[in-house]
Amino acid sequence: MDYLLSIILFSLVGGATLLIFIPNSRPLLVRAIAALAAFIALAGSFYLLYAFDYQRGGFQFVERYLWAPNLGISFYLGVDGIGVPMVLSTSILIFAGIFVSWHIEDRAKEFYVFLLTLAAATVGVYISLDLFFLFFFYELSVIPMYLLIGVWGSHTKGYLESTMGLKKDSPSFIFNFAANSKEYAAMKLVLFLSVGAVVALMGILLIYARSGIYSFDLIALSGVPEAHYGKTVVSVIWLLTFFGFASIAPLWPLHSWSPVGHASAPAATSMLHAGVLMKLGHFSIMRVAFFLFPEATREWMPLAALLCVGSIVYGGLVALFQKDTKYVIGYSSSSHMGYVFLGMAALNVMSLTGAVLYMFAHALATGLLFAMAGWVYDQTHTRDIPSLGGLAQKMPFVTGAFIIAVAASFGLPLTVNFIGELMIIVGSWDLYPKTTIVAVLGICLTLGYLFLMMRGVFFGEMKAELAGAQDARSWQDRLPLVLMIACSLFYGLFPSQFIHVIRSGVIPLVDRIQQVGPLVSQIGGF
Repeated sequence: MDYLLSIILFSLVGGATLLIFIPNSRPLLVRAIAALAAFIALAGSFYLLYAFDYQRGGFQFVERYLWAPNLGISFYLGVDGIGVPMVLSTSILIFAGIFVSWHIEDRAKEFYVFLLTLAAATVGVYISLDLFFLFFFYELSVIPMYLLIGVWGSHTKGYLESTMGLKKDSPSFIFNFAANSKEYAAMKLVLFLSVGAVVALMGILLIYARSGIYSFDLIALSGVPEAHYGKTVVSVIWLLTFFGFASIAPLWPLHSWSPVGHASAPAATSMLHAGVLMKLGHFSIMRVAFFLFPEATREWMPLAALLCVGSIVYGGLVALFQKDTKYVIGYSSSSHMGYVFLGMAALNVMSLTGAVLYMFAHALATGLLFAMAGWVYDQTHTRDIPSLGGLAQKMPFVTGAFIIAVAASFGLPLTVNFIGELMIIVGSWDLYPKTTIVAVLGICLTLGYLFLMMRGVFFGEMKAELAGAQDARSWQDRLPLVLMIACSLFYGLFPSQFIHVIRSGVIPLVDRIQQVGPLVSQIGGF
């Protein structure tokens, strides 16, 4: 199909645009249009996975339209084996997110417009082969996130105390960015990601100016030898793009915006935030830094292997002591992104294939956890774990789905997470044995905080005030959970198609890096 990528992208854009003209007085039509737009993207993404010719490899389903030829800008679309699973994960989560948000009544039209825009921006990054549009879509994703959290988000525990005595129309109330307010979370997210984006933009503009071809075409830029830029300039560009994009990943110590954003966001936004928005950082690093500067990548990636220890250990330890369900899942996500950086740092086919597969697997498991955390909050109006308990009596279906999500998150065999984690650990052992040991111990932390949360929310004695909680009974409530569970288990049992597709994108990338010379750890094997 010649225009498959455009169909996937513009089904989401078109759905958001069409919703603008639908009045909020017709909520069923609003939901139906949003669901149809997401379904078209989902169907197209599944077709993309199975129509992708992994034996041929390279960039496929390519479309190119000149946009500003004098500036070297084209609307240039294409996917390789790395982009395909990321497009699919975005489509799965936006389709699931539409139904997770089915009961939203406050300005539902505007909510779905921004949710579809967020998904479209994310897909745009994954399919762009032009640096201008890659950055455009990257920045576009920040705008709907700010509004979705700031308008439809929720304050965390302690907000009422911090605003007590303030009039709602007073400047002190409006500009109250206490650490437990949704406004603080939205603003912190925008500031962190915007600063990171500016840093990455500086690197992109240096590539454009110093390449000599004055083009944003990634394929053309990949043919410019690193020696043309000069060693110092290449190092500067690589560090700018790496740390600029790593802020959204989020790599420690650039992570602090992420958990508070998760905690305050509505469920569907948290799903997309953790499931695919955070992966924009890893993907953009591979697409720009790895693809264009293989020699600098070989020299500097050991730094990521060192920093990922902070992500794994810090995120896991903080999650262990959290009492808010969304904070537990949020810090868990930050911790798990350290595994992806470890797989990227090892720079071999097995570790990098595992890293890409784990990004897809994490999207499903964490999306499922956030969906059910949102359901529990809607039914009980609290995310405070000590205030919950015994909900398995009222929510058997949600409890079962939660157990499967927990199992996937710590990498139980038969889930796709297990395969990704195993490939990362095995692929990273020779180069970074100490870091790999820390990563394995991090799995024990994952077991600890997820089991504590599961026990505290669903088991034990149920408090009387929770007696009115209800299970997910309607097909709209169960469909998104079943979809994410089915994909996690199916690709865990039958991963060969995914692995073949990902390897077709990873092998050329690793070959470019290894042609420069063998990778040697520069941090003492850590």
